[in-house]
Amino acid sequence: MKSKCYLVVACLAATLLPASQAFAQAMKDSYPSRPVRMIVPFAPGGASDTVGRIIQPAMTDLLKQQVVVDNRGGAAGNIGVEAAVRATPDGYTFLLGNIGTMAVNPNYYTKFPYRPLKDLIPITQVVDVPSAIAVHPSLPVKNAKELIAYLKAHPGKVNYGAAAPSSASTLEMLAFLRATGTDAVMVPYKGGAGPAVIGVLANEVQMVMLTFSSLVNFAKQGRLRMVAVVQPERNPAMPDVPTLREQGINQTVGSWQGLFVPQGTPKSVVNRLYKVGVEMMKDPRVVKRLGDSGVTIVTSRSPADFTAFVKAETARFGKAIKDANIQTE
Repeated sequence: MKSKCYLVVACLAATLLPASQAFAQAMKDSYPSRPVRMIVPFAPGGASDTVGRIIQPAMTDLLKQQVVVDNRGGAAGNIGVEAAVRATPDGYTFLLGNIGTMAVNPNYYTKFPYRPLKDLIPITQVVDVPSAIAVHPSLPVKNAKELIAYLKAHPGKVNYGAAAPSSASTLEMLAFLRATGTDAVMVPYKGGAGPAVIGVLANEVQMVMLTFSSLVNFAKQGRLRMVAVVQPERNPAMPDVPTLREQGINQTVGSWQGLFVPQGTPKSVVNRLYKVGVEMMKDPRVVKRLGDSGVTIVTSRSPADFTAFVKAETARFGKAIKDANIQTE
């Protein structure tokens, strides 16, 4: 009797297996079958939001489904990261993470319950957003060399705006001050690309080191003076502004951004999003708009390559926070 039961079960399994495989294949072929959500872990108006909204139309076209930008700002990007980690791992939610949320925050917010490299799968880098140093026009300096001389002549008398002690831009500014042997006073704002920029425009602070894209339009209008770009080569959007390296400071760090999905997302979906992610960065609309903003397009060779990159960046900023004696939370 038992042998007959086993035979029936075996026959039933053999019948169902092809159907199950066919269903799985159908799901794979139909992805995505509804709108996809892009979590941007910052408020509208900053560098991440700008990049997200530039790539959104091209990604929508390639996926043949609407990509919806979902701004989840707060807690230095941690609220958006948590929303991505908690999302169903089916490919219908992905995160546009950046250097701060993925590499800096894990070292600073040591009690944060989620670890990006454990709870998220890196897909591909999409851009590198260079930084720049800008000053209020009332400060009598035209380049980084003159700024350094001015800071040395007026130690502790110049204020600079910063998003938070743990932000990537703050760490870059601290590295600049250490490298040049200068001193300035940090004034914290509830955001870099928005509030801190407004602060320097209003002359509440005299200088900032923030993303190039958040400063370039004000520099072109003459409302700020850009004294250096923090990247290997001059930026085509402001070709007359020299790099820090040209001015004797070997500092070239930018603010990269990339795509991440929740851990557990099917490999087929990861591969699809990787291909779409690389392809959308070739779209002429994306290339032009990012180029006009001074943003460099950078894509990874594979998800594994991007994972290794994020690991290295996490280790680098762990050292930077330790070297700066920043108290972690």
